[in-house]
Amino acid sequence: MKTKIALNRKNCYNFNWKLKKYFSMKKLFLFVTLLCVMACSEEASLFRGTTFPIDEAITPARFTYRTSDTIVLKYTLPNSCFSFKGLYYSKERNTRVLAIDGIEDLASACSQENIKKEIRLPIHVLQEKDYVFKFYKGKDTEGNAIFDEIVVPVD
Repeated sequence: MKTKIALNRKNCYNFNWKLKKYFSMKKLFLFVTLLCVMACSEEASLFRGTTFPIDEAITPARFTYRTSDTIVLKYTLPNSCFSFKGLYYSKERNTRVLAIDGIEDLASACSQENIKKEIRLPIHVLQEKDYVFKFYKGKDTEGNAIFDEIVVPVD
């Protein structure tokens, strides 16, 4: 038994409406894609991210378990075009890797004098093992990261 589909105005209207909806969605997708491509174009950026070495890290001689203590990190900004963005901090077991993240403003006129800064980092001692801190000191001639490693025992 064959079923017949009657083509009447209602069916044609529904078909046309679905067709219009399909093409309007396609146009919307193309518009959004084009907008994303234009937004991600390779125009000159006004800012650039950078990592600053830690000049000096002042740590306590010992930590006491289940207390808080502070580490002082001293760093230098090369000139007034650079600013502090945040602290790079990664943790794996009892090892902590720290560096200073910064931003360079490429569009401003800058003073050329170095700017000395420091940041105080609170440490909550929640493990009984010794803490191993690796402070970023820069890169060697081959481009490998150099770290200053300090072990702080926990009582």
